[in-house]
Amino acid sequence: MPLQLDFMSILVQWPLLLRGAAWTIALTAIATLLGGMLGIVCAWARAGGPRALRWLVGGYVEIIRNTPFIVQLFFIFFGLPELGIRLSPMTASILAMTVNLGAYATEILRAGIEATPRGQIEAAESLALTKAQVFTRVVLPPALKKVWPALVSQIVIVMLGSAVCGQISTEELSYATNLIQSRNFRAFETYIVGTLSYLGLAILVRNLLYWAGPRFLFGR
Repeated sequence: MPLQLDFMSILVQWPLLLRGAAWTIALTAIATLLGGMLGIVCAWARAGGPRALRWLVGGYVEIIRNTPFIVQLFFIFFGLPELGIRLSPMTASILAMTVNLGAYATEILRAGIEATPRGQIEAAESLALTKAQVFTRVVLPPALKKVWPALVSQIVIVMLGSAVCGQISTEELSYATNLIQSRNFRAFETYIVGTLSYLGLAILVRNLLYWAGPRFLFGR
């Protein structure tokens, strides 16, 4: 018996898909902002901070980069309540994505910071700029420019990884997709639509970040 596809039974659920996609974008945007700031601070610490701080940040980076994201998510959502810390699914998802992106962004940004010519830093210091001014005005912008493609790729990976957040009932795109499939039992068509939706979001986010970076962060 030939397979008969029925995509209309999935597409009529477009409000649910749109809501899920919107939550996925919102999670990614918040995690990108917070994780990016965390990565900048940690990259500075690893590149030139006190030794104790470098070890502390190094431990954080190694733990996060060598454990699965879903384990980190489950630890935050299911493990922290044992310590009296209870988080909503959305808050736990944002925290897990932020911590995960921050660790990877740390190493990506550190590579860009360490590639800054020493003479450029010395020239800035000779102008009586403070260390904070040297870092934010002289070191960070060209470092971001050097590593922006790698950082954008990591942000997209984190966005795609947010699909597991549906496992703790965060109402993002994969949660919406699974809910639709449970209603109509059209798994083949449902997950094709879900796959294409993630593909579209990945392309959208990547192109948006490639456009925004040179205009708002490091110049052309």
